[in-house]
Amino acid sequence: MALVLAGCGSSSGSGAKAVANEVPETLRVALLPDENASDVIKNNEPLRQYLEDELGVEVELVVTTDYSSMIEAMARGRLELGYFGPLSYVLAQEKSDIEPFAAMQDVEGEAPTYRAVIVGNPDVIKNLDDIAGKTVAWGDPASTSSHLIPKAMLVEQADLIVDEGNYQEQHVGAHDAVALAVQNGNAEAGGLSKPIYERLVEEGIIDPAKVAVIAESEPYPNYPWTMQASLPEDFKEQVRNAFLELDVTEVLEPFGATGFEPITDEDYDVVRELAPLLDIDLADFQ
Repeated sequence: MALVLAGCGSSSGSGAKAVANEVPETLRVALLPDENASDVIKNNEPLRQYLEDELGVEVELVVTTDYSSMIEAMARGRLELGYFGPLSYVLAQEKSDIEPFAAMQDVEGEAPTYRAVIVGNPDVIKNLDDIAGKTVAWGDPASTSSHLIPKAMLVEQADLIVDEGNYQEQHVGAHDAVALAVQNGNAEAGGLSKPIYERLVEEGIIDPAKVAVIAESEPYPNYPWTMQASLPEDFKEQVRNAFLELDVTEVLEPFGATGFEPITDEDYDVVRELAPLLDIDLADFQ
């Protein structure tokens, strides 16, 4: 079993796209570093075993040091499959020839969507307006639900713009680190994925009396599974089927999913539309 916790190395050139491939001897599958990397790998061992059985190739789980490293690794062809957040997918798609093919469904029969939340110290933050002048913790800059969506919510719902000095911000990396920053008093508010927040509360890591939900976003298309477009068509069909037909509890449990549903690039236009609101140039984002 091969496990990687790294930035996936470096090479000359920038934004290189993968050339046509045969079926790889080892399928490199990247998972987002949105929580503790060793936990992500441990929790997804059933996924690795499932994919090896279904696809007939060795599978290597990869957790990069941050979102940007994962985007770059995909662009340079060092990954065959990647589980991106919506924004990191859009950023990766700018640099790579990749295809989204499945998104997590957390409630059977419902659309594959999820929500972000803005959380805060309930003794200090009662509503979004109270965030004015306070410190807000975000996750990775390329995160959808722990940066892009909640930051847009502050603009749209409370007219709070960080570049105008309405509040201070800090990037702490992972979703769990955002909640802990609020709980430990290092920030008065923060943004993260609603499913991750709920899991942190359920596991007793976060005390809802110290970190409460202040606001919840509209639903957005869920995290997409993507693959290199240059993979052989019959193998890509195998990969799609492996995810869309997946019903193994041990594999789905770490995702909090009931299954995976088909998704297309167009589903993420709603994420692209948020970028101008925050003056983000997707092509130049670092």
